[in-house]
Amino acid sequence: MGDSAEYLMYVDGGWRRAVSGATYDAIDPARGAPFGKVARGSRDDAQLAIHAANRARDTWGKVSLWERCDYARRVADIRDQHKEELADILCTELGKPRHGEAKMEADEASQPWRIAAEQAKYFEGHTKPAADPSKRVLTFWRPRGVVAALTPWNFPAAIPGEYLPFAMVMGNTVVWSPAPTAAATACKLMECIHEAGVPAGVVNLVLGPGNEVGDELVASRDTHAVGMTGSPQTAQVIASRAGVKPCLFELGGNGPIIVFPDVDPAEIAASIGFACFFAAGQVCSSGGRILVAERLQRDLTDALVEESKRWIHGDPWDPNVVMGPQNNLQSVNKVAAHVADAVTKGARIAVGGHRPDHPGFFYEPTVLENYTLDSLINREETFGPVAPITSFSNEDEAWRYVNACDLGLVSAIFTRDVERAWRWAEQLNTGMTIVNDWTHFWEHHLPFGGLASNRSGIGRIGGRHTLEFMSDLKIIVFNVGRPSEGLPPMAGR
Repeated sequence: MGDSAEYLMYVDGGWRRAVSGATYDAIDPARGAPFGKVARGSRDDAQLAIHAANRARDTWGKVSLWERCDYARRVADIRDQHKEELADILCTELGKPRHGEAKMEADEASQPWRIAAEQAKYFEGHTKPAADPSKRVLTFWRPRGVVAALTPWNFPAAIPGEYLPFAMVMGNTVVWSPAPTAAATACKLMECIHEAGVPAGVVNLVLGPGNEVGDELVASRDTHAVGMTGSPQTAQVIASRAGVKPCLFELGGNGPIIVFPDVDPAEIAASIGFACFFAAGQVCSSGGRILVAERLQRDLTDALVEESKRWIHGDPWDPNVVMGPQNNLQSVNKVAAHVADAVTKGARIAVGGHRPDHPGFFYEPTVLENYTLDSLINREETFGPVAPITSFSNEDEAWRYVNACDLGLVSAIFTRDVERAWRWAEQLNTGMTIVNDWTHFWEHHLPFGGLASNRSGIGRIGGRHTLEFMSDLKIIVFNVGRPSEGLPPMAGR
Protein backbone atom coordinates (compact mmCIF):
# COMPACT_ATOMS: atom_id res chain seq x y z
CA MET A 1 0.00 0.00 0.00
CA GLY A 2 1.55 3.24 1.26
CA ASP A 3 3.64 5.11 -1.28
CA SER A 4 2.95 2.71 -4.18
CA ALA A 5 -0.36 4.46 -5.01
CA GLU A 6 -1.73 1.02 -5.82
CA TYR A 7 -4.72 -0.07 -3.78
CA LEU A 8 -5.44 -3.79 -3.58
CA MET A 9 -8.14 -6.03 -2.16
CA TYR A 10 -7.69 -8.08 1.01
CA VAL A 11 -9.06 -11.63 0.91
CA ASP A 12 -8.37 -14.58 3.23
CA GLY A 13 -5.58 -12.80 5.05
CA GLY A 14 -3.66 -11.44 2.04
CA TRP A 15 -3.53 -8.54 -0.40
CA ARG A 16 -4.46 -9.35 -3.97
CA ARG A 17 -5.21 -7.83 -7.33
CA ALA A 18 -8.49 -8.40 -9.15
CA VAL A 19 -8.94 -11.81 -10.75
CA SER A 20 -9.30 -10.03 -14.09
CA GLY A 21 -6.31 -7.76 -13.45
CA ALA A 22 -8.53 -4.72 -14.07
CA THR A 23 -7.97 -1.39 -12.31
CA TYR A 24 -9.55 2.05 -12.16
CA ASP A 25 -8.26 5.51 -11.24
CA ALA A 26 -8.49 6.85 -7.71
CA ILE A 27 -9.53 10.50 -8.12
CA ASP A 28 -8.63 13.46 -5.92
CA PRO A 29 -11.92 15.44 -5.95
CA ALA A 30 -10.20 18.70 -5.01
CA ARG A 31 -8.20 18.54 -8.25
CA GLY A 32 -10.38 16.28 -10.37
CA ALA A 33 -7.25 14.28 -11.16
CA PRO A 34 -5.99 10.71 -10.46
CA PHE A 35 -3.66 9.95 -7.56
CA GLY A 36 -3.44 6.14 -7.82
CA LYS A 37 -4.79 2.88 -9.21
CA VAL A 38 -7.39 0.68 -7.54
CA ALA A 39 -7.98 -3.02 -8.15
CA ARG A 40 -11.37 -3.31 -9.87
CA GLY A 41 -13.04 -6.35 -8.40
CA SER A 42 -15.87 -8.31 -10.00
CA ARG A 43 -18.29 -11.06 -9.04
CA ASP A 44 -15.38 -13.52 -9.15
CA ASP A 45 -13.51 -11.56 -6.48
CA ALA A 46 -16.65 -11.26 -4.36
CA GLN A 47 -17.15 -15.02 -4.52
CA LEU A 48 -13.57 -15.68 -3.41
CA ALA A 49 -14.11 -13.42 -0.41
CA ILE A 50 -17.45 -15.06 0.45
CA HIS A 51 -15.81 -18.49 0.37
CA ALA A 52 -12.98 -17.26 2.62
CA ALA A 53 -15.46 -15.78 5.10
CA ASN A 54 -17.44 -19.03 5.23
CA ARG A 55 -14.30 -21.10 5.80
CA ALA A 56 -13.37 -18.84 8.71
CA ARG A 57 -16.76 -18.47 10.37
CA ASP A 58 -16.95 -21.75 12.29
CA THR A 59 -13.51 -21.25 13.81
CA TRP A 60 -14.06 -17.57 14.54
CA GLY A 61 -17.43 -18.25 16.15
CA LYS A 62 -15.72 -20.59 18.62
CA VAL A 63 -13.13 -18.00 19.67
CA SER A 64 -14.10 -16.68 23.09
CA LEU A 65 -16.01 -13.42 23.24
CA TRP A 66 -13.26 -11.88 25.38
CA GLU A 67 -10.64 -12.73 22.76
CA ARG A 68 -12.74 -11.37 19.91
CA CYS A 69 -13.17 -8.15 21.88
CA ASP A 70 -9.40 -7.99 22.41
CA TYR A 71 -8.92 -8.05 18.63
CA ALA A 72 -11.35 -5.16 18.21
CA ARG A 73 -9.55 -3.15 20.87
CA ARG A 74 -6.23 -3.89 19.20
CA VAL A 75 -7.57 -2.56 15.89
CA ALA A 76 -8.61 0.64 17.69
CA ASP A 77 -5.16 1.06 19.25
CA ILE A 78 -3.41 0.58 15.90
CA ARG A 79 -5.76 3.03 14.19
CA ASP A 80 -4.85 5.62 16.80
CA GLN A 81 -1.18 5.09 15.94
CA HIS A 82 -1.96 5.81 12.26
CA LYS A 83 -4.27 8.80 12.69
CA GLU A 84 -2.04 11.23 10.82
CA GLU A 85 -1.68 8.92 7.81
CA LEU A 86 -5.42 8.32 7.81
CA ALA A 87 -6.12 12.06 7.87
CA ASP A 88 -3.76 12.51 4.91
CA ILE A 89 -5.66 9.88 2.92
CA LEU A 90 -9.02 11.42 3.79
CA CYS A 91 -7.73 14.77 2.56
CA THR A 92 -6.41 13.28 -0.68
CA GLU A 93 -9.21 10.88 -1.53
CA LEU A 94 -12.25 12.77 -0.23
CA GLY A 95 -11.01 16.35 -0.24
CA LYS A 96 -11.75 16.73 3.47
CA PRO A 97 -9.92 19.77 4.91
CA ARG A 98 -6.77 18.29 6.44
CA HIS A 99 -6.68 20.46 9.56
CA GLY A 100 -10.40 20.15 10.31
CA GLU A 101 -12.79 17.55 8.96
CA ALA A 102 -10.11 14.99 7.99
CA LYS A 103 -8.46 15.18 11.40
CA MET A 104 -11.81 14.95 13.17
CA GLU A 105 -12.79 11.79 11.32
CA ALA A 106 -9.37 10.18 11.74
CA ASP A 107 -9.56 10.86 15.48
CA GLU A 108 -13.05 9.34 15.67
CA ALA A 109 -12.40 6.20 13.61
CA SER A 110 -11.28 4.06 16.54
CA GLN A 111 -14.23 4.89 18.83
CA PRO A 112 -16.79 2.35 17.56
CA TRP A 113 -14.21 -0.44 17.74
CA ARG A 114 -13.75 0.23 21.45
CA ILE A 115 -17.49 0.59 22.04
CA ALA A 116 -18.18 -2.74 20.33
CA ALA A 117 -15.48 -4.41 22.44
CA GLU A 118 -16.86 -2.92 25.66
CA GLN A 119 -20.57 -3.44 25.10
CA ALA A 120 -20.39 -6.98 23.71
CA LYS A 121 -19.23 -8.29 27.09
CA TYR A 122 -22.41 -7.05 28.72
CA PHE A 123 -24.81 -8.01 25.95
CA GLU A 124 -26.55 -10.67 27.99
CA GLY A 125 -29.35 -13.07 27.19
CA HIS A 126 -32.32 -13.71 29.49
CA THR A 127 -34.31 -16.32 31.27
CA LYS A 128 -38.03 -16.26 30.49
CA PRO A 129 -40.90 -17.54 32.61
CA ALA A 130 -43.14 -20.25 31.17
CA ALA A 131 -46.71 -21.21 32.05
CA ASP A 132 -45.57 -24.85 32.19
CA PRO A 133 -43.96 -25.28 35.64
CA SER A 134 -41.66 -28.04 34.36
CA LYS A 135 -39.94 -25.82 31.77
CA ARG A 136 -36.98 -23.46 32.06
CA VAL A 137 -36.45 -21.11 29.11
CA LEU A 138 -33.12 -19.43 28.30
CA THR A 139 -32.20 -17.08 25.46
CA PHE A 140 -28.75 -16.15 24.24
CA TRP A 141 -27.12 -14.59 21.20
CA ARG A 142 -25.20 -16.40 18.51
CA PRO A 143 -23.59 -15.12 15.28
CA ARG A 144 -25.60 -14.85 12.08
CA GLY A 145 -22.75 -16.10 9.89
CA VAL A 146 -21.23 -14.06 7.05
CA VAL A 147 -22.20 -10.38 7.05
CA ALA A 148 -22.03 -8.30 3.87
CA ALA A 149 -21.08 -4.72 4.81
CA LEU A 150 -21.55 -1.97 2.20
CA THR A 151 -20.25 1.45 3.20
CA PRO A 152 -20.40 4.89 1.53
CA TRP A 153 -17.84 7.54 0.64
CA ASN A 154 -18.93 10.46 2.81
CA PHE A 155 -17.37 9.18 6.08
CA PRO A 156 -15.21 6.29 4.85
CA ALA A 157 -13.11 5.97 8.02
CA ALA A 158 -15.92 6.28 10.57
CA ILE A 159 -18.88 4.47 9.00
CA PRO A 160 -17.19 1.06 8.52
CA GLY A 161 -16.77 1.09 12.30
CA GLU A 162 -20.55 1.10 12.61
CA TYR A 163 -20.65 -2.40 11.12
CA LEU A 164 -17.32 -4.26 11.10
CA PRO A 165 -16.37 -4.40 14.80
CA PHE A 166 -19.92 -5.19 15.91
CA ALA A 167 -20.09 -8.08 13.45
CA MET A 168 -16.68 -9.35 14.54
CA VAL A 169 -17.17 -9.32 18.30
CA MET A 170 -20.45 -11.22 17.95
CA GLY A 171 -18.64 -14.02 16.11
CA ASN A 172 -19.52 -13.21 12.50
CA THR A 173 -17.13 -12.96 9.59
CA VAL A 174 -17.39 -10.07 7.14
CA VAL A 175 -17.07 -9.29 3.46
CA TRP A 176 -16.73 -5.53 3.14
CA SER A 177 -17.43 -3.54 -0.03
CA PRO A 178 -16.70 0.20 0.32
CA ALA A 179 -17.76 2.84 -2.18
CA PRO A 180 -15.36 2.81 -5.16
CA THR A 181 -14.37 6.43 -4.46
CA ALA A 182 -13.29 5.52 -0.91
CA ALA A 183 -10.99 2.59 -1.74
CA ALA A 184 -7.73 4.14 -0.53
CA THR A 185 -9.21 4.92 2.88
CA ALA A 186 -10.61 1.39 3.10
CA CYS A 187 -7.17 -0.06 2.37
CA LYS A 188 -5.59 1.98 5.16
CA LEU A 189 -8.22 0.75 7.62
CA MET A 190 -7.74 -2.81 6.39
CA GLU A 191 -4.00 -2.47 7.04
CA CYS A 192 -4.83 -1.76 10.69
CA ILE A 193 -7.05 -4.85 10.89
CA HIS A 194 -4.26 -6.94 9.38
CA GLU A 195 -1.66 -5.47 11.72
CA ALA A 196 -3.91 -6.31 14.68
CA GLY A 197 -3.57 -9.99 13.76
CA VAL A 198 -7.25 -10.60 13.03
CA PRO A 199 -7.30 -14.17 11.63
CA ALA A 200 -7.51 -14.79 7.88
CA GLY A 201 -11.01 -14.71 6.44
CA VAL A 202 -12.62 -12.86 9.36
CA VAL A 203 -12.66 -9.51 7.51
CA ASN A 204 -12.32 -9.44 3.73
CA LEU A 205 -12.17 -6.31 1.57
CA VAL A 206 -13.43 -6.37 -2.03
CA LEU A 207 -13.10 -3.23 -4.14
CA GLY A 208 -15.20 -2.52 -7.20
CA PRO A 209 -18.56 -1.28 -8.51
CA GLY A 210 -21.67 -1.84 -6.45
CA ASN A 211 -23.70 -3.32 -9.29
CA GLU A 212 -21.17 -6.16 -9.51
CA VAL A 213 -19.35 -6.63 -6.20
CA GLY A 214 -22.12 -5.35 -3.94
CA ASP A 215 -24.81 -7.20 -5.85
CA GLU A 216 -22.93 -10.49 -5.58
CA LEU A 217 -22.49 -10.04 -1.83
CA VAL A 218 -26.15 -9.33 -1.09
CA ALA A 219 -27.61 -11.91 -3.47
CA SER A 220 -25.33 -14.83 -2.59
CA ARG A 221 -26.84 -17.69 -0.59
CA ASP A 222 -23.57 -17.81 1.34
CA THR A 223 -23.98 -14.42 3.01
CA HIS A 224 -26.44 -14.28 5.86
CA ALA A 225 -27.05 -10.59 6.71
CA VAL A 226 -26.53 -7.22 5.04
CA GLY A 227 -25.56 -3.91 6.63
CA MET A 228 -25.56 -0.84 4.39
CA THR A 229 -25.34 2.93 4.69
CA GLY A 230 -26.39 4.67 1.48
CA SER A 231 -29.36 5.91 -0.50
CA PRO A 232 -32.98 4.71 -0.35
CA GLN A 233 -32.76 3.83 -4.04
CA THR A 234 -29.80 1.51 -3.44
CA ALA A 235 -31.54 -0.02 -0.42
CA GLN A 236 -34.57 -0.83 -2.57
CA VAL A 237 -32.36 -2.78 -4.99
CA ILE A 238 -30.54 -4.55 -2.16
CA ALA A 239 -33.79 -5.53 -0.45
CA SER A 240 -35.09 -7.08 -3.66
CA ARG A 241 -31.83 -9.00 -4.17
CA ALA A 242 -31.24 -10.07 -0.57
CA GLY A 243 -34.49 -11.98 -0.23
CA VAL A 244 -35.28 -12.98 3.36
CA LYS A 245 -31.88 -12.03 4.79
CA PRO A 246 -31.95 -9.55 7.65
CA CYS A 247 -30.94 -6.09 6.43
CA LEU A 248 -29.81 -3.06 8.44
CA PHE A 249 -30.16 0.11 6.37
CA GLU A 250 -29.08 3.61 7.41
CA LEU A 251 -30.28 5.74 4.51
CA GLY A 252 -30.68 9.29 3.31
CA GLY A 253 -32.27 12.16 5.13
CA ASN A 254 -33.76 15.51 4.28
CA GLY A 255 -34.65 16.40 7.79
CA PRO A 256 -36.44 19.70 8.34
CA ILE A 257 -35.18 22.40 10.67
CA ILE A 258 -38.16 24.30 12.09
CA VAL A 259 -37.52 27.75 13.56
CA PHE A 260 -40.36 29.16 15.64
CA PRO A 261 -40.96 32.88 16.24
CA ASP A 262 -39.70 32.95 19.83
CA VAL A 263 -35.98 32.55 19.04
CA ASP A 264 -33.22 34.96 18.05
CA PRO A 265 -31.96 34.18 14.50
CA ALA A 266 -28.52 35.61 15.32
CA GLU A 267 -28.11 33.11 18.15
CA ILE A 268 -28.98 30.04 16.08
CA ALA A 269 -27.39 30.90 12.70
CA ALA A 270 -24.08 29.18 13.51
CA SER A 271 -25.87 25.94 14.49
CA ILE A 272 -27.98 25.94 11.33
CA GLY A 273 -24.99 26.87 9.18
CA PHE A 274 -23.04 23.94 10.61
CA ALA A 275 -26.00 21.64 9.92
CA CYS A 276 -26.06 22.73 6.27
CA PHE A 277 -22.41 23.35 5.34
CA PHE A 278 -20.35 20.87 7.38
CA ALA A 279 -18.69 18.27 5.13
CA ALA A 280 -19.96 20.27 2.14
CA GLY A 281 -23.47 19.15 3.06
CA GLN A 282 -22.58 15.50 2.42
CA VAL A 283 -24.04 14.12 5.64
CA CYS A 284 -27.24 12.11 5.98
CA SER A 285 -28.17 14.29 8.96
CA SER A 286 -27.61 17.58 7.12
CA GLY A 287 -30.21 20.33 7.40
CA GLY A 288 -31.83 19.83 4.01
CA ARG A 289 -34.62 22.38 4.41
CA ILE A 290 -35.25 25.19 6.86
CA LEU A 291 -38.77 26.31 7.79
CA VAL A 292 -38.85 29.63 9.64
CA ALA A 293 -41.64 31.72 11.11
CA GLU A 294 -42.53 34.52 8.68
CA ARG A 295 -41.44 37.41 10.84
CA LEU A 296 -37.95 35.90 11.28
CA GLN A 297 -37.24 35.00 7.65
CA ARG A 298 -35.36 38.15 6.68
CA ASP A 299 -33.19 38.14 9.79
CA LEU A 300 -32.39 34.42 9.54
CA THR A 301 -31.57 34.69 5.82
CA ASP A 302 -29.21 37.59 6.45
CA ALA A 303 -27.58 35.77 9.36
CA LEU A 304 -27.02 32.63 7.25
CA VAL A 305 -25.57 34.70 4.41
CA GLU A 306 -23.02 36.05 6.90
CA GLU A 307 -22.47 32.54 8.29
CA SER A 308 -21.77 31.18 4.79
CA LYS A 309 -18.76 33.51 4.49
CA ARG A 310 -17.03 31.57 7.29
CA TRP A 311 -17.14 28.37 5.21
CA ILE A 312 -14.07 29.02 3.09
CA HIS A 313 -13.72 26.42 0.33
CA GLY A 314 -10.68 25.50 -1.72
CA ASP A 315 -7.46 23.49 -1.39
CA PRO A 316 -8.13 21.06 1.50
CA TRP A 317 -4.45 21.15 2.52
CA ASP A 318 -4.73 24.90 3.22
CA PRO A 319 -5.22 25.39 6.99
CA ASN A 320 -7.63 28.27 6.31
CA VAL A 321 -10.01 26.10 4.29
CA VAL A 322 -12.96 24.63 6.20
CA MET A 323 -15.09 23.19 3.36
CA GLY A 324 -13.93 20.72 0.74
CA PRO A 325 -15.38 19.56 -2.58
CA GLN A 326 -18.26 17.29 -3.43
CA ASN A 327 -17.17 13.70 -3.82
CA ASN A 328 -17.72 13.44 -7.57
CA LEU A 329 -19.04 15.30 -10.57
CA GLN A 330 -22.42 13.56 -10.40
CA SER A 331 -22.89 14.93 -6.88
CA VAL A 332 -22.05 18.48 -8.03
CA ASN A 333 -24.54 18.19 -10.88
CA LYS A 334 -27.26 17.01 -8.50
CA VAL A 335 -26.76 20.02 -6.22
CA ALA A 336 -26.82 22.36 -9.21
CA ALA A 337 -29.99 20.71 -10.54
CA HIS A 338 -31.78 21.09 -7.18
CA VAL A 339 -30.85 24.77 -6.94
CA ALA A 340 -31.86 25.42 -10.57
CA ASP A 341 -35.20 23.67 -10.01
CA ALA A 342 -35.91 25.80 -6.94
CA VAL A 343 -35.05 29.02 -8.80
CA THR A 344 -37.24 28.03 -11.74
CA LYS A 345 -40.11 27.64 -9.29
CA GLY A 346 -39.59 31.06 -7.73
CA ALA A 347 -36.79 30.76 -5.17
CA ARG A 348 -34.08 33.41 -4.84
CA ILE A 349 -30.36 32.77 -4.38
CA ALA A 350 -29.23 34.96 -1.50
CA VAL A 351 -25.59 33.91 -1.79
CA GLY A 352 -23.61 31.28 -3.72
CA GLY A 353 -25.42 29.11 -6.21
CA HIS A 354 -22.50 28.39 -8.54
CA ARG A 355 -19.50 26.18 -9.09
CA PRO A 356 -16.38 28.20 -8.31
CA ASP A 357 -13.91 28.88 -11.08
CA HIS A 358 -11.14 26.49 -10.05
CA PRO A 359 -10.39 22.78 -10.50
CA GLY A 360 -12.18 20.05 -8.61
CA PHE A 361 -15.76 19.15 -7.75
CA PHE A 362 -16.67 22.21 -5.71
CA TYR A 363 -19.96 23.98 -5.14
CA GLU A 364 -20.24 27.26 -3.28
CA PRO A 365 -21.93 27.43 0.14
CA THR A 366 -25.39 28.58 -0.88
CA VAL A 367 -28.33 30.22 0.87
CA LEU A 368 -31.58 29.87 -1.03
CA GLU A 369 -34.85 31.46 0.07
CA ASN A 370 -38.53 30.95 -0.71
CA TYR A 371 -38.31 27.44 -2.13
CA THR A 372 -41.72 25.97 -2.89
CA LEU A 373 -43.59 22.95 -1.62
CA ASP A 374 -43.10 21.02 -4.87
CA SER A 375 -39.39 21.80 -5.37
CA LEU A 376 -36.75 19.06 -5.43
CA ILE A 377 -35.06 20.78 -2.50
CA ASN A 378 -38.13 20.08 -0.38
CA ARG A 379 -38.86 16.56 -1.63
CA GLU A 380 -35.42 14.97 -2.07
CA GLU A 381 -32.03 14.90 -0.37
CA THR A 382 -29.69 17.44 -1.98
CA PHE A 383 -26.48 16.27 -0.25
CA GLY A 384 -24.67 19.50 -0.87
CA PRO A 385 -23.76 22.81 0.83
CA VAL A 386 -27.17 24.47 0.50
CA ALA A 387 -29.19 26.19 3.23
CA PRO A 388 -32.71 26.43 1.75
CA ILE A 389 -35.11 28.67 3.65
CA THR A 390 -38.83 29.18 3.34
CA SER A 391 -41.33 30.70 5.76
CA PHE A 392 -44.57 29.57 7.35
CA SER A 393 -47.40 31.70 8.67
CA ASN A 394 -48.84 29.02 10.95
CA GLU A 395 -48.09 25.50 12.11
CA ASP A 396 -50.43 23.86 9.60
CA GLU A 397 -48.46 25.41 6.76
CA ALA A 398 -45.20 24.20 8.30
CA TRP A 399 -46.58 20.67 8.51
CA ARG A 400 -47.48 20.74 4.79
CA TYR A 401 -43.84 21.37 3.92
CA VAL A 402 -42.58 18.80 6.42
CA ASN A 403 -44.91 16.08 5.15
CA ALA A 404 -44.15 16.69 1.47
CA CYS A 405 -40.96 14.64 1.88
CA ASP A 406 -40.92 10.98 2.93
CA LEU A 407 -37.31 11.04 4.16
CA GLY A 408 -36.97 11.31 7.91
CA LEU A 409 -33.64 10.66 9.58
CA VAL A 410 -32.93 13.74 11.74
CA SER A 411 -34.92 16.90 12.33
CA ALA A 412 -34.37 19.94 14.52
CA ILE A 413 -36.63 22.38 16.34
CA PHE A 414 -35.65 25.82 17.62
CA THR A 415 -38.03 27.23 20.21
CA ARG A 416 -38.08 28.44 23.82
CA ASP A 417 -41.55 26.97 24.35
CA VAL A 418 -41.13 23.59 26.09
CA GLU A 419 -44.70 22.47 25.38
CA ARG A 420 -44.29 23.21 21.66
CA ALA A 421 -40.89 21.48 21.59
CA TRP A 422 -42.31 18.28 23.09
CA ARG A 423 -45.35 18.29 20.82
CA TRP A 424 -43.35 18.74 17.63
CA ALA A 425 -40.54 16.40 18.66
CA GLU A 426 -42.99 13.58 19.33
CA GLN A 427 -44.95 14.10 16.11
CA LEU A 428 -42.13 14.65 13.61
CA ASN A 429 -41.74 11.58 11.44
CA THR A 430 -37.98 11.32 11.91
CA GLY A 431 -35.85 8.81 13.77
CA MET A 432 -34.20 11.56 15.81
CA THR A 433 -35.26 15.10 16.68
CA ILE A 434 -32.80 17.63 18.12
CA VAL A 435 -34.16 20.51 20.16
CA ASN A 436 -32.25 23.81 19.97
CA ASP A 437 -29.05 22.57 18.34
CA TRP A 438 -27.50 21.42 15.07
CA THR A 439 -28.63 18.17 13.47
CA HIS A 440 -25.27 16.35 13.45
CA PHE A 441 -25.29 15.24 17.08
CA TRP A 442 -24.70 11.51 17.47
CA GLU A 443 -22.44 9.24 19.51
CA HIS A 444 -21.55 5.68 18.57
CA HIS A 445 -23.34 4.04 21.51
CA LEU A 446 -26.66 5.77 20.73
CA PRO A 447 -29.35 4.41 18.38
CA PHE A 448 -29.55 6.06 14.96
CA GLY A 449 -31.82 5.42 11.98
CA GLY A 450 -35.08 6.14 10.19
CA LEU A 451 -38.65 5.05 10.84
CA ALA A 452 -40.73 2.30 9.24
CA SER A 453 -43.02 4.96 7.79
CA ASN A 454 -40.28 6.74 5.80
CA ARG A 455 -37.42 5.88 3.44
CA SER A 456 -34.56 6.73 5.79
CA GLY A 457 -33.75 3.25 6.97
CA ILE A 458 -34.60 -0.01 8.67
CA GLY A 459 -33.29 -0.85 12.12
CA ARG A 460 -30.77 1.06 14.21
CA ILE A 461 -27.02 1.38 14.19
CA GLY A 462 -25.22 2.26 17.40
CA GLY A 463 -23.98 0.28 20.40
CA ARG A 464 -26.13 -2.60 21.59
CA HIS A 465 -28.59 -2.02 18.72
CA THR A 466 -25.95 -3.03 16.18
CA LEU A 467 -24.88 -5.96 18.36
CA GLU A 468 -28.46 -7.18 18.30
CA PHE A 469 -28.68 -6.95 14.53
CA MET A 470 -25.44 -8.91 14.18
CA SER A 471 -26.87 -11.79 16.23
CA ASP A 472 -29.56 -14.42 16.12
CA LEU A 473 -31.53 -15.04 19.30
CA LYS A 474 -31.24 -18.69 20.29
CA ILE A 475 -33.82 -20.20 22.67
CA ILE A 476 -33.22 -23.32 24.75
CA VAL A 477 -35.98 -24.98 26.75
CA PHE A 478 -35.09 -27.38 29.59
CA ASN A 479 -37.65 -29.80 30.92
CA VAL A 480 -36.94 -30.23 34.65
CA GLY A 481 -39.86 -32.56 35.44
CA ARG A 482 -40.78 -36.06 34.21
CA PRO A 483 -41.08 -36.24 30.41
CA SER A 484 -44.85 -36.65 30.64
CA GLU A 485 -45.33 -33.58 32.82
CA GLY A 486 -46.66 -30.59 31.05
CA LEU A 487 -48.16 -32.53 28.14
CA PRO A 488 -51.57 -31.15 27.11
CA PRO A 489 -54.51 -33.26 28.28
CA MET A 490 -55.72 -35.82 25.74
CA ALA A 491 -59.39 -35.84 24.82
CA GLY A 492 -61.24 -38.58 26.68
CA ARG A 493 -58.34 -39.23 29.08
